[in-house]
Amino acid sequence: MDRIPEQIDTPDVLIEKDVLERNVERTAAAVRGKGLALRPHAKTHKVPEIAALQLAAGAAGLTVATIGEAEVFAAHGAEDLFIAYPLWVGPRQAQRLRRLARDARVAVGTDSAEAASAMGAHLGDAAGRITVLVEVDSGHHRSGLRPEAAGDVARAAVRAGLRVEGVFTFPGHSYAPGMPAEAAAQEQEALARAAAALEEAGVAARVRSGGSTPSALLTEAGTATEVRPGVYVLGDAQQLELGRCAPEEIALTVAATVVSRHEGGGGIPRRVVLDAGSKVLGSDRPAWATGHGRLLDHPEARISALSEHHATVLWPADQELPALGRRLRVVPNHVCLTMNLVDDVAVVRGGDLLERWTVAARGRNS
Repeated sequence: MDRIPEQIDTPDVLIEKDVLERNVERTAAAVRGKGLALRPHAKTHKVPEIAALQLAAGAAGLTVATIGEAEVFAAHGAEDLFIAYPLWVGPRQAQRLRRLARDARVAVGTDSAEAASAMGAHLGDAAGRITVLVEVDSGHHRSGLRPEAAGDVARAAVRAGLRVEGVFTFPGHSYAPGMPAEAAAQEQEALARAAAALEEAGVAARVRSGGSTPSALLTEAGTATEVRPGVYVLGDAQQLELGRCAPEEIALTVAATVVSRHEGGGGIPRRVVLDAGSKVLGSDRPAWATGHGRLLDHPEARISALSEHHATVLWPADQELPALGRRLRVVPNHVCLTMNLVDDVAVVRGGDLLERWTVAARGRNS
């Protein structure tokens, strides 16, 4: 319970190495057993050591969100990178992509003929060294075009000298209660329609990429060829509430100290305050979430409010309030935000500090 190494000062991000390694191996085996390729999204962790574990377990390559993240992982030996984002490529981005393609196989996303044409024009004679996947909307209604329109974008990309290899989607609406299975089914339908549109345009959809953490293990081979989950490797409070991971699969927590305690009464809530606020936990809270995070060892407690350096925790009436100075493990709602807020993380086993890992791709947002 609350196993935090003595030499840790709070707030600090802890990664339980044994849990991390189990998550890596379990998902790799499950996806492999379905006949799919696994291309984990490294924007979740941004740590080269974690990427190395994923690749060693059989990942086909890495997914990233930005050119900057791709540059970091390529510098640490990653040889196959997919920037799963509808990039707008100008002269500077083209120069960076050309350099990146010298060291790794690079694929990028696009969801418009205009973006594909601009990308090809700025890449010039290097256009053929960059693989393009057309992004389609499978129900999340963020970026991505109608699946039936994918062929038109593919034609524009080919005319621009780019090498189109398939389609991708992000079923982000799987991050809602009761939605993972429906989102996975919609993802498959959208990928199938988009692949058919590419075929009609004379382009083979060799890659059909999907899969978020809530839906990845619900994806079946046949339509999709690969999945791109990210959060699975560390876990977070959203996945706990969705039932897509168990408490024993939470590899990342934030060590925090009780700095204020109040028994409450007379309409004032019974609570403690921790020294981990939004500047380490992040501020994401979906409308359906029961709080701003969870306490791993005290599941009935709820974080009712976050300030920059305060977490207000409502404590169950039938449990003793923790003492001032008590150290607790907090599970952030959205682990990707937490990893982008810290320079390094403590790697632990049980109550022992093993080493620290640098969050090398932190802040590489362009």
